[in-house]
Amino acid sequence: MVGKSKQKVCLAYSGGLDTSCILVWLKEQGYDVVCFMADVGQEEDFEAAKKKALKIGAQKVEVKDLKKAFVEEFCWPAIQCNAQYEGEYLLGTSLARPVIARAQMEFAAQEGCFAVSHGCTGKGNDQVRFELAFYALDPKIKVIAPWRDPVFYNRFKGRNDLLDYASQTGIPVTSTKSKPWSMDENLAHCSYEAGILEDPDTTPPEDMWKLTVDPEKAPEKPEYFTLEFTKGIPTGLEFSEGGKEKSVTGDVDIFTTTNTIARRNGVGRIDIVENRFIGIKSRGCYESPGLTCLRSAHQNLEGLCLDREVKAWRDRSITYDFSKCLYNGVWFSPECEVLRDCIPSTQKNVNGRVRCKVYKGTFSVVGRTSPSKLYDMSESSMDEIGDFDPSETGGFITVSAIRLKKYGQMKKEAGEDL
Repeated sequence: MVGKSKQKVCLAYSGGLDTSCILVWLKEQGYDVVCFMADVGQEEDFEAAKKKALKIGAQKVEVKDLKKAFVEEFCWPAIQCNAQYEGEYLLGTSLARPVIARAQMEFAAQEGCFAVSHGCTGKGNDQVRFELAFYALDPKIKVIAPWRDPVFYNRFKGRNDLLDYASQTGIPVTSTKSKPWSMDENLAHCSYEAGILEDPDTTPPEDMWKLTVDPEKAPEKPEYFTLEFTKGIPTGLEFSEGGKEKSVTGDVDIFTTTNTIARRNGVGRIDIVENRFIGIKSRGCYESPGLTCLRSAHQNLEGLCLDREVKAWRDRSITYDFSKCLYNGVWFSPECEVLRDCIPSTQKNVNGRVRCKVYKGTFSVVGRTSPSKLYDMSESSMDEIGDFDPSETGGFITVSAIRLKKYGQMKKEAGEDL
């Protein structure tokens, strides 16, 4: 790639190894570079990262607080439909990409940039997520993806080459050759991949996990708290701390406090091999402490107050496709817009309180109540008749058995066993 003097590029900057090296490399190509940093709840010294970017050549650095938008516009809809990829991954990275991309594009337009850039690997999902968002938000934008540029990847064949380059050019980094895994953190989770983790049979070292306490070393006593939901969205949290009863409201506060409770009890770790959108299998380790609790509590409450057929339709028609849209990076697509519009209609009656317990890496529900519950204790009881007439069940069974009798007869006549 041949750089064009005086043209300006907006780089999605994290302060880490890859984007710091890319910043210097873009300068070498003749570009002016402005950096965009998104605060989506990661534990990071943004001021130090900003100073670092300016020191190594950035013209300007924008740090944007996106936590409220991240929770309200992205995390809450995911919880409302119990989003999950391949049965385990709660989509923490995927959820953050569209809110980051949108804010980066706004900053790029403000600064008059002709192109945006990122540090995503050429084998991963994030390049797809960011770039599809960029192109949807501005069809004319140019994207510079160094890890797909032969000039870049032939020079830097891996993280060790980047570490050497950083050393040669005076870029301060925290990654080392002995501990080279890559991390991505936000309010919803922290992910780990690459380095020794690429061997799926290698056990993650205990010092890798950043957010959660080792479940075996978590407190010996369980901790209890109560989550309140309104139309499927968490709206309150009650818990005990230091012998005092406390409560919080407000989207970010609820998420942050639930994180704190789950983290100190070792909740939310998974270690999986997933199928990336581009067709490659990838091993990833994830910590999603608060998100695990919030999603599980919501899912449990739905059992009390969501109609069976509505839930079944939502699970097969919205949850799967919405999770797929998130994972594949098509948040800004017509199909994802339709899915998002459908979610609230399934959550009108998902109101109530869920009493939760966390203990040594586990989350469980110990009680739930709802003003809009479909559950009738009298009707469900084995100890009283209530308004339900058991004799009517016979007709229900008779009608339900019609096709099964025909099927059994057919198999018998064919000499086949059921």
